[in-house]
Order: sequence, then structure tokens, then C-alpha cells
Amino acid sequence: MKKEIPVKSKPTYPMRINQYLAMHNHSTRRGGDELVTKHKVWINGRIAVLGDKVAATDKVEVRNHTAKTYVYYAYNKARGTVSHSAEKGAHDIGDRIELELGLTGVFPIGRLDKDSHGLIILTNDGRITDRLLNPDREHDKEYVVKTREKVRASFKKNMEAGVDIEGYLTKPCTIKIIDDHTFSIILSEGKKHQIRRMVVALHNEVVDLKRTRVLTIELDEIKPGKHREIKGAELETFLKKLGL
Repeated sequence: MKKEIPVKSKPTYPMRINQYLAMHNHSTRRGGDELVTKHKVWINGRIAVLGDKVAATDKVEVRNHTAKTYVYYAYNKARGTVSHSAEKGAHDIGDRIELELGLTGVFPIGRLDKDSHGLIILTNDGRITDRLLNPDREHDKEYVVKTREKVRASFKKNMEAGVDIEGYLTKPCTIKIIDDHTFSIILSEGKKHQIRRMVVALHNEVVDLKRTRVLTIELDEIKPGKHREIKGAELETFLKKLGL
């Protein structure tokens, strides 16, 4: 059974001022440094400076600063869309987000290769990037995969046990065989082209790869290139899983 890394219930003091601001949802740590640089943070009645540390009994104020409103969206990336470092002439996910969806100030968390499609989280909340992508936190991501050749009888057992991909042994995963050419896989890590490389190592080839879930967020019936807002109880559960 997958072990979730626990979130510390009691913070450790003294802590750096940018960590304190991030913990209290004023900003990311980098954003906290910007607030300090702009002289908007006060500790015990004096202006904070970069590198200051805060004790549990200190009074910290953020003045003349409007708290950022965070937004979260589930987006269905279509095949052929590049989610990172697009080459000349390629369709970039950033262009689609702004021009086609009318969303500004948001960015994708993680990536899917050009030939893959499915769920990507879009947000303006930099706090969740490491919390969601850090492999040490072992957050689930689920995919549906179609193969060129029929899935062998030993495929499920070998995939779940871990596959040697060019000297790296993948972590245990969960496989469900759907039909002769289709299976679902739940991973808690995300090496580059990992699923495709795992399948090749077991003498087959991926012809379609679709991400259907990231942690508690499901792709559902979102059409390719479209999105929906993550809010309400769904958002609350998602952020709680991330320790926010």
C-alpha cells in the first residue's frame, strides 16, 4: 500500500521569513522574498529584511498587500500539443491556454509528451509545484495505455514488480488489464517517457497514452483542448492531500 508522506502538524521555529509567509499562505517562498524586498513585511514593528528568522512569539504583519487569489483548472491536453519547450512551428500549451481558453497568469504543473494526451493541472499557485511533482511525496497519477501488440500474460506481474529502464528500476506500480491491447497504470513517480520505456523493455510499444487522474483530480468528460475549474469540495480535498 502506498505510503503518503505526512505533513508536519507543528512548524519548527525559528524559521526563515519567506518560509513563514508561505506557511501562512501569503505567497510562495520566492514571492515572500519579493514582499520583503518591497518592504511590505514587518516583524515586531520593524521592516523585515531578507534572511530574517521568525520565532513563534514574533508578530509578523504583511502591510499594503492584497492576498493573491489562486485558481485551479483541469485541462485535457490534446495530442500534438507540446507542454514544455516547444520547437519552432509546434503548438505550445501556453499559447492554447491564453489564446484559446482565455486563461491568463496560469501555468501547467508537470508535463505530457507531444504524442500523449489527457489531464494537466493549470494554476497560478506556485506552492503546489514541488508538493505535486516531488517524487518523494509519491502522489498517484493514472494513465490508460494502448499497445501495438497484444499484452502478454506476464505483463501485469512484470510491470508491477518494477522494470529496468536503461539502468533504473522503476518503483512498484498498479496495473489493470482492460483488454488485449489496453491497460491502466497507476504511478507514483514520473521519469521522462517512463511508461513508453517500460513497455518497450517488455517487448511491446505504446500507440496511445492518456492521463486520466492526478492525485484526486479526474479528467472526467473534458474534451481535448478544453478545461474545467477545480473548486468546492474537490479543490478542498486536493489541497488537503498536498498539505495546504
